[in-house]
Amino acid sequence: MAKPTVLLIEDDPDIVEMVRYNLEREGFSVLSAARGEEGVELARRRVPDVVLLDLMLPGMDGLEVCRRLRADHATVRLPILMLTAKGEETDVVVGLEVGADEYVRKPFSPRELVARVRALLRRASQEPADATRTRVEIQDLVLDLGRYEASVHGAPLSLTRAEFRLLWALVRRPGRVFTRSELADEITAGECVILDRNVDVHVSSIRRKLGNAGELIATVRGVGYKCRD
Repeated sequence: MAKPTVLLIEDDPDIVEMVRYNLEREGFSVLSAARGEEGVELARRRVPDVVLLDLMLPGMDGLEVCRRLRADHATVRLPILMLTAKGEETDVVVGLEVGADEYVRKPFSPRELVARVRALLRRASQEPADATRTRVEIQDLVLDLGRYEASVHGAPLSLTRAEFRLLWALVRRPGRVFTRSELADEITAGECVILDRNVDVHVSSIRRKLGNAGELIATVRGVGYKCRD
């Protein structure tokens, strides 16, 4: 069986050495790039299984790298884990808005990082659980679970894996109100904890991508979200 490949885009050589050593010891193959432009090109050529992306990079920063990976058909669904030394929640929110799946704050323990990478790989290999339905059509929105594809008004939507899982949870049960905690579990498959604020960020991004169809997702104040009947 081929080793899962991790692409590390990080300009600090000490962090690169530490991450490479610990991931390779756990059976991963590691590619690395010190600059954002180099990382984008390497991701397109080699298409890794997971991307570890530093937010602060020389030249093209991590946010722009994330945008470009999400805009490219070959890399649009790559699991992306942000590495950030910044303490402001705003930086994490922006990273999630442009398509990152999860984040780890520096300094982090090697054990924590390996666990996060494994969790991302498991989630990437699992389709959202639903025993009977593999396709949902509601108004002009279509979600195809088998293909992991979504479209609105016939135009394909570029959704991250987390966004697809969240949207699938809502549209497969229209009218049912989901708490933010429940939607967080849908995104992560219960494997880690994310902030309620992160759920709001994903919903905001989905609405923006849906355009006029974004009205399908209703906010239930003090509770969470639902898909309109």
